[in-house]
Amino acid sequence: MKFTFKTTMRACFMSYIAHAAVNNFVPLLFVTFQQDYHIPLDKITLLVTVNFGVQLIVDLLAAKFVDRIGYRPSAVAAQLLAAAGLALLTVLPGLMDPFMGILLSVIVYALGGGLIEVIVSPIVESCPTDNKQAAMSLLHSFYCWGHVGVVLISTLFFHLAGVGNWRVLALIWAVLPILNSAVFCFTPLAPLLPEEKGMGMRELLSNKAFWLLFVMMLCAGASEQSVSQWASAFAERGLGVSKTLGDLLGPMAFAALMGLSRALYGKFGQRARLDRVMRLSAALCAVSYLLVALPSSPAVNLLGCGLCGLSVGIMWPGTLSKASAALPAGGTAMFALLALGGDLGCSGGPTLVGLVGGAAGGDMKPGLLLSGGFALIMLICLFTKTPKHKGTNPPET
Repeated sequence: MKFTFKTTMRACFMSYIAHAAVNNFVPLLFVTFQQDYHIPLDKITLLVTVNFGVQLIVDLLAAKFVDRIGYRPSAVAAQLLAAAGLALLTVLPGLMDPFMGILLSVIVYALGGGLIEVIVSPIVESCPTDNKQAAMSLLHSFYCWGHVGVVLISTLFFHLAGVGNWRVLALIWAVLPILNSAVFCFTPLAPLLPEEKGMGMRELLSNKAFWLLFVMMLCAGASEQSVSQWASAFAERGLGVSKTLGDLLGPMAFAALMGLSRALYGKFGQRARLDRVMRLSAALCAVSYLLVALPSSPAVNLLGCGLCGLSVGIMWPGTLSKASAALPAGGTAMFALLALGGDLGCSGGPTLVGLVGGAAGGDMKPGLLLSGGFALIMLICLFTKTPKHKGTNPPET
């Protein structure tokens, strides 16, 4: 097999599918865990919090260690940790307290997920491509297609084999990152920018543009995951539909429309202004949260889930593209810290939904309504001018 930068791009795309598996497979089993292991809602919420909490810790630490140990070892380690966490999920709950077994498995695959998030975007940014914004949007669309695949294949598996055989499926999902780790051992990697040209953490943290982008990443993560992490349980418990129908119309519709918006921007983004697209998306996202939380019609609520996926699609990759333009010398530290902001939102948004839902007797709508505020904050940030950094520009790669 001949390894080229196209192979590198494909490996990055596959990495986001693996990332989607570690983030979205377990949420499909939330109700199953509650029923089989008698785990209460507040502990189920803790699984989401810990998953993204570990990822944000990795984001923070990676700003220091990725450049030191290199992107290749980091990429291989990320894939193997993701696979190990999924595999451990099948055995640890039977060897100890079930909740602790699930929690430890989540911690392991969250380490891999955090590394994937930090390193894949800069690897793609460093690859020789004609349109960086399009490449970034296309990359993040694969997270969505991975999410769609996880829901669709898992739903089909549960329908045919029964949800009680979920451990077999967890092992199947672990195969992808194992194979991808082998590709990263050999595929070419280009430097993002010379080490001496990059901005340090202290310089980034004193930059107003960085903090605006950090808040935008936080809002992007919260707006995306508040619905994504709870869509299956919300449809099954809150709307009273079957698990199969709920998974297809809730999380899968969300992910498919999110992937569609990213793929369309990747294809036609050169014809539209990024700021204008992101402002429209943030406004639509706020409306979609109202549709999820306020009407009493399950059909309208599910429509809101789908529209939320369509609207949040461009927020995360769009913010990264704005960061690359505003802080071109940001380097690994910038991508790591922005991933930290995104994971802070990914953790905080779903946690808010779960805690408010638990306080409301299991009704998730009040928490989802509050989480809609993140889209409004994103909209405010988008109407705030992002100043350009006046430092050294990176060389062409």
